[in-house]
Amino acid sequence: MQKSEERRTYERFSARFPVKFKDDRNDYGTDVFLRDASAEGVRVLTKERFFLGDRLSLEVELPDGQGPMVLNGRVVWSKLLNLSLWDTGIQFPEVNFFKMQRLFKLTQEIA
Repeated sequence: MQKSEERRTYERFSARFPVKFKDDRNDYGTDVFLRDASAEGVRVLTKERFFLGDRLSLEVELPDGQGPMVLNGRVVWSKLLNLSLWDTGIQFPEVNFFKMQRLFKLTQEIA
């Protein structure tokens, strides 16, 4: 069995922070958790179901006293983990190295 070819340009890193997000339909609470990130996108766990192409705005709660970091993207995949949790991939329309450096730095400080 061959391993699938990695298509990411940027390395993914573990980033576990609470998130609030908003889509075109509703504003959702904090039952959302950032699981990992790269310069091109993030993976979140949520109780809400999203569909391919949904556009979301994420507010990532970071412990650096600078307020939440806002990330905008679109859903590129989503799969049901169990009866109440969805694993969802969100891709950014453009890479923002400044924001990713802030996020990566905080994950290193916590580790």
